[in-house]
Amino acid sequence: MLLLYIYITTAILTLLAVANVEKTIFLGPSPLAIPALNPALDDLGLERLSPENGMLRTNLNASFPTTDAPGTDSWFFLENLNPGQRYEVRICWLATQPTDFTLRTYTLPQVLENRSLLSSISAYSSARLSAVPQSQSQKILTRNRRGTPQDATTSDSVLFLQIAAAADYFSVDQALMENVPSVLADIILDPFLGNVFPRSLVPTACWATIVALLAVFVARWVAGQFGRLVDSVDMRLFAGEKKEL
Repeated sequence: MLLLYIYITTAILTLLAVANVEKTIFLGPSPLAIPALNPALDDLGLERLSPENGMLRTNLNASFPTTDAPGTDSWFFLENLNPGQRYEVRICWLATQPTDFTLRTYTLPQVLENRSLLSSISAYSSARLSAVPQSQSQKILTRNRRGTPQDATTSDSVLFLQIAAAADYFSVDQALMENVPSVLADIILDPFLGNVFPRSLVPTACWATIVALLAVFVARWVAGQFGRLVDSVDMRLFAGEKKEL
């Protein structure tokens, strides 16, 4: 039993040691009327996250921070949110890729009214679409438009997600200092259950509870065995003293 406890604890600590996590917490905004084929949204080709499809594994470009920019921006579109519900967006990446991430969310009006945000989104979209073949970029745009009539207008609770990735390392390798490699990361949109606890962390909480209960059981068992050992030694010492008398 003691070996099982040590194994489980070691496994959990190992998982925590090899991955980093950064997050932002927000409430779903009020729904807005959005034309299904609004060029301002669909032609951007941004990856989309929703409560139904809440996990994305992707490579994020990074750069060393400067006074003008805290890193390289990547943009994503959060849709089908429930107004007033608490959400968490987490980004998880390997500890072997030291990076500082900054996560921010913006409503559609905030983006449309801010030229710097629009410029950042446009630059990211252009770079992303130009980095893939023409046929694949067309598939990206088509996927975003699929499933809704052209003249339809939907009301949806949506947000833009900005992720700034800043390299956080120093290397004697000049190539690594001049060309920061992209960072493999998981981006997770996680709704809160009852606006209290992230849904995807429920299994982790259950495992933590089980480990805690096992720890209590093992501690009591070890204390009991130690107590019996002490009593046995005391009895032997007492018996030896009697014989001497």
